[in-house]
Amino acid sequence: MKIDLTDTTAGDINKALVRGRRAIGTPAVGMVLTLVIVTDEENAYDALKAAGDASREHPSRTLVVIKRVSRTPRDRTTSRLDAEVRVGADAGTGETVVLRLYGEVSDHADSVVLPLLLPDAPVVVWWPVNAPVDPANDPLGALAQRRVTDTYAAEQPVRELSARAEAYTPGDTDLSWTRITPWRSMLAAALDQVTCEVRGVEVEGEEFNPSCELLAMWLANRLDVPVRRSLSSGPGLTAVRMETTCGPIVLDRADGSLATLTIEGQPARAVALKRRETAELIAEELRRLDPDDTYASALRYGVERLNTAPQAAASEPEAAEAPAPAKKAAARTAKKAPARKAAAK
Repeated sequence: MKIDLTDTTAGDINKALVRGRRAIGTPAVGMVLTLVIVTDEENAYDALKAAGDASREHPSRTLVVIKRVSRTPRDRTTSRLDAEVRVGADAGTGETVVLRLYGEVSDHADSVVLPLLLPDAPVVVWWPVNAPVDPANDPLGALAQRRVTDTYAAEQPVRELSARAEAYTPGDTDLSWTRITPWRSMLAAALDQVTCEVRGVEVEGEEFNPSCELLAMWLANRLDVPVRRSLSSGPGLTAVRMETTCGPIVLDRADGSLATLTIEGQPARAVALKRRETAELIAEELRRLDPDDTYASALRYGVERLNTAPQAAASEPEAAEAPAPAKKAAARTAKKAPARKAAAK
């Protein structure tokens, strides 16, 4: 069921939600949180679809805040709030309100959102694009227990990581960090199977991918070893190679779907490591509402402390034309470098 409201108020929107629930016979119980999505018109559909899919696991009231650009001086001085209320099958397993703000009311979105929050329920704010540099000090971010951004959508993703580190507040998180959860789990499980000491690590992935940098910073922070960042043609993360006293441990994913885990002295194993959709990432972030201390430690390690390799061998025409087994062998030969000795304490 959809209810369209033009030039409305937050009070009228709440009344429309009550009318909609009564019309379909659905009570307001069962919703566990309020998800506020701050986006533009271009990205609203994809964000709303991802939130709707995630609501099957986390029934919630979803508020989509779209600040419309004023095209004339008159529009900039005329404040208006339009809303689209969705309940029932049109809103997944919760409720959805799409808010379009015009004129001066765009600068006071928090005043519009505040009366629409579920009482006594956590609030999560998600910026799919154009996130503020300091989410916790944003008027909408200040309403939330968790603030979700995505540095991959920034114009300069790697530089954005440094800005996020400086402005970090407990409760901040990043979908670029969420994307590497399966990688971190697989690498931790691989290290649990051996009793060796890690001496150096190489993280390989496409250029300007913040997930690659975050994984490298996490490994450097946790293992306290030199981590080398090398480039490939992607997609996303392609390999992690750890040099240990017992031999190399390699997690290689060349196609973005299936990876191969190789541990010295053990047979190679194929593991599922596909690239996940945004709905899966949001659903994972909504499972926990407490601060992510591991993310904070990795973020504060600093991108500038990584040993970055400027060349990407996979982009060369000769490498692209070589057979797959030869390419992998050449890459392993070319990218192996002696581990740097750890600085004496």
